[in-house]
Amino acid sequence: MRLLSPSAFLYTEMVTAAAIHHGDADRFLRFSDEEKPLALQLGGSDPAWMASATRKAAVYGYDEININVGCPSDRVQSGQFGACLMAQPDIVAECYRAMRHETDIPVTVKTRIGIDDNDDFAFLSAFVERLVAAGCRKFVVHARIALLEGLSPKENRTIPPLNYERVYRLKRHFPELEIVINGGLADIGQIDAVLEQVDGAMIGRQAYHQPYFLAELAQHFDPGAALPSRREIVEQMLPYIESVLSDGEPLSRVTRHMLGLFAGQPGARAWRRHISENAHCQGAGSEVLVNALNAMPIAA
Repeated sequence: MRLLSPSAFLYTEMVTAAAIHHGDADRFLRFSDEEKPLALQLGGSDPAWMASATRKAAVYGYDEININVGCPSDRVQSGQFGACLMAQPDIVAECYRAMRHETDIPVTVKTRIGIDDNDDFAFLSAFVERLVAAGCRKFVVHARIALLEGLSPKENRTIPPLNYERVYRLKRHFPELEIVINGGLADIGQIDAVLEQVDGAMIGRQAYHQPYFLAELAQHFDPGAALPSRREIVEQMLPYIESVLSDGEPLSRVTRHMLGLFAGQPGARAWRRHISENAHCQGAGSEVLVNALNAMPIAA
């Protein structure tokens, strides 16, 4: 996901508080300086674990810690975090206060506009009010309800209708808050339009499926900046890939996020096929991307 405003870009990655508490925290929390500014999204509902994860994350230099109250997956519900927590705002508020006690880094909340039968502005505003009372001043709002029964996580990302107006109304109702909108944003015109109403836009699936869109957005907000070609982006990634491999991570951890880089361009299928067939091979390195480039038309 990528958070956009006319003046700032912020990347976000999701980790559960339980994973940090029970597992190798360094594996989950370390990142490259090239990724900054970077927000960490934490999933959980235990204030002590959320506070512990926040304390550990603060040492790594994250720019923001975000509480996940938006994900509708079964795994998330069973772990008691994500969108199901919209029905338990006091727990979210308790987590927020515990996290703020551990750091001066901004702590924010990502939420939906409602869940199940609670599909109205009164429910959303009451949830936000509880968090505002706890001290929260920034909310990222996915402009769909989450249907926790009857829809799969994938369906919950597309089937419930978008309701941008409810997010706009939230901003009008709480003008002092920073409100960021998420959901269905797939072109620059849409983003310009929503930024007339709210403070920022978060890009999710579009950035994953067509990552070059992020480069186009960066140039849109900074017209004087050069727009790199897709090939230049691959070449810029090679030193980073070598550093990831030297840390013992598999090549596929990086390349799975690059499969859509040439989406809509000549040779895109050859690019995806070569990477998909070779990135998981034993000893695979950055030469996989170089060979994938060589399999494509020069103009791509």
